[in-house]
Amino acid sequence: MSTIADVAARAGVSKATASRALSGNGYVSDETRQRVTDAAAELLYVAHSSATSLATGRTQTVGVIMPAVDRWFFAELLAGIQEALFDLDYELALYGIREGTTTRERLFDTVLPRRRFDGIIAVGIQPSAHELERLQQSERPLVSVGPYSEGSSSVSIDDVAAARIATEHLIDLGHVDIAFIGGGADATGVSFGDARRVEGYLEALRAADLAASARLIEADPTMPGGYDAAVELLGDRRCRPTAIVGVCDEAAIGATIAARRLGISVPAELSVVGIDDHQHAAMFSLTTIRQSPRDQGHEAVRLLQDQIARPDADVERVLTASALVVRNSTSAPRS
Repeated sequence: MSTIADVAARAGVSKATASRALSGNGYVSDETRQRVTDAAAELLYVAHSSATSLATGRTQTVGVIMPAVDRWFFAELLAGIQEALFDLDYELALYGIREGTTTRERLFDTVLPRRRFDGIIAVGIQPSAHELERLQQSERPLVSVGPYSEGSSSVSIDDVAAARIATEHLIDLGHVDIAFIGGGADATGVSFGDARRVEGYLEALRAADLAASARLIEADPTMPGGYDAAVELLGDRRCRPTAIVGVCDEAAIGATIAARRLGISVPAELSVVGIDDHQHAAMFSLTTIRQSPRDQGHEAVRLLQDQIARPDADVERVLTASALVVRNSTSAPRS
């Protein structure tokens, strides 16, 4: 296996010059840099990450913290982060640990303070846990993904606007009895992002003078959660809504399955709209608000790269595009 000394000898320069030429740190003439690069290629030399870390003071590793990796949004987001980091020759250290667990607490108390990262991407951090503030105290470059981003650069969609647009679509079709699956009167049981979507739903109803008919149905933001909540909501014909907004596509798809098993036609008897444009949304012909978590992952890495390169740079908040995608799960209510 070739060493940096072998490369330096082949190029006719010192080890320090060869190291500067390959790492990009410090001045080296273009001619010398090319000689060193050619020598490294001829010798099939690959710099060891530990040696690079010692030379540059960087680990070429980014820590990623998220609450789960088994749901569509987080899996797509992680794929985008990994793609962007790979293009930059960065490694990824993933911590997919749910909130409120002792393992999560140990992560913030003992694991993260000891680990060396060039930066951290924190996904779906909840304000009540004060975890974002604890990460900021480490004074490492930090980017958050999600609506809560106090004091850090961040990327997210406008969750309030997404739910408002979804609800306005149903109102424009003529619906006046619209339920929201995935919310609840007690906001402590709802994630910060989902609570923002509840706000958007209520905002649309207030603007249309329909606030008195608001119905917030507690449910996990999953297909089983949406299914269970919809079975109970739709079981009594006398108080059945004509439309449902799901806090996410998974909840909306669960509600659609429940409606069809109860013999309720979608959209003739019940309109359903979701948020996210989940990978299964088109299969269920679900009207939804589209977002791209993979693109958010790319953008999060770009923001982190800026923070690493310019530690004193101002924080930047990026709201990625989201748009209404109309499919066949919504229509005007039956008269």
